[in-house]
Amino acid sequence: MLDPLALATEPERVVYNILIRLGYVPDVDFEFQSVQFGGRLDRGGQVVDFWFTNPPGLAFSVLGEYFHYQLRGGSRATDFQAREELAVNGATLIFLDETDLLGPRAEFFVTEGLQFRDHSRLSRGG
Repeated sequence: MLDPLALATEPERVVYNILIRLGYVPDVDFEFQSVQFGGRLDRGGQVVDFWFTNPPGLAFSVLGEYFHYQLRGGSRATDFQAREELAVNGATLIFLDETDLLGPRAEFFVTEGLQFRDHSRLSRGG
């Protein structure tokens, strides 16, 4: 059986480990790399980094610095489209920035996300 974190990025592993430390149970309270919304192989589908059943209707997307901010144009339109698609399905997509997750306040950003509060640069227009 493949370790769920085998292909995870470092910031994704940070979120996963914080959730475990906070008492969240994988595959009970949250699903890592959820293909609930079609996955990458379905046209228009997407993978959500973290999909929660507790609290319900919450999803996290971890935004890597290079692909989401430094790459010319980034993937901002795709990120906002994913947020809109989840909203239509009654879910809230919270963005978590790689730089925040790799810093000393990582747990703050995860716990804020669990309260449906988004502190990402993308959500602030940065």
